[in-house]
Amino acid sequence: MCSGSPSGHSHGLTAKHMTNYRDEAPQVLCDFLSYHETIKAHSQKTVDEYFLDLRNFFRYMKQARDPALRDKPWDEISILDVDVAFIRSITLTDIYGYLTYLSRDRAQQPNSDRTEYGLSATTRARKIATLRSFFNYLTQKAHLLEVNPVKDLDSPKLMKTLPKYLTLDESMELLESVDGTNSERDYCILTLFLNCGLRISELIGLNLSDIQDDALRVLGKGNKVRIVYLNDACKDALSYYLDVRRPISGRDQNALFLSSRDQRISRSTVHALVKKHLARAGLDTEPGRAFTQLCYPGAAYIPAPEAQSQEADHGE
Repeated sequence: MCSGSPSGHSHGLTAKHMTNYRDEAPQVLCDFLSYHETIKAHSQKTVDEYFLDLRNFFRYMKQARDPALRDKPWDEISILDVDVAFIRSITLTDIYGYLTYLSRDRAQQPNSDRTEYGLSATTRARKIATLRSFFNYLTQKAHLLEVNPVKDLDSPKLMKTLPKYLTLDESMELLESVDGTNSERDYCILTLFLNCGLRISELIGLNLSDIQDDALRVLGKGNKVRIVYLNDACKDALSYYLDVRRPISGRDQNALFLSSRDQRISRSTVHALVKKHLARAGLDTEPGRAFTQLCYPGAAYIPAPEAQSQEADHGE
């Protein structure tokens, strides 16, 4: 158990899991997690994922080394006795064994009776990244290890695919298709996606206070802030939306984009509205379409449909 952790202190995981790493983690793991939470300023979600990955790894190691634990339920294996001496004994061969377990035997849905087994290369690569971060911390920051067992560890080879972006004409067709309930909100969301290349998590996290004249303050991955400058199409779309955005009170009163229930718009709602308008425009709605970064590559300015029409008329 972590030193100095208050009894009953809830940290990290959702209430569904009712897990508190400060109660379940040995001190060396607590120190690592605290380093990422305080010094590296990683999000609570990232720290929780580190804990779950490393708890899983240590449970595997204990079960692989102790025959008495072979038949013990996975979630009953405590890792509180894992210390520096135990970690120091871990070799690259042990880690290859763990990766084989993840690839062949790890349940994809541990709480389901109908689960399939073997994790994807992408999931295994994330777990390797956690191990690499942990052992790098022990050797380079905490100086508790002299030999890093993952120094020469390769990540699984991932299939690289290019995202399917909309063309300029498709982008215009998409904007022209927006109509009906919440049309100003949806139009504004799509315009920001197309012109600014925001991640969906960045868009749903926008607040009214993030609008700064001709720019947006965007909170990205790792709690890093960047400024995105807005072109005329974005400023017009924001203006039209803000004219009809209803004022609300409560927790989400500062949220830029609201749902029909007067709450901050959710990821699933944005996915649904993008898919709906893509279908209405007669465009591709298969999963390969880049929903999370629906942007026109290299485009600095995608005008509103009416503005494009006026520009064409002027050119004649």
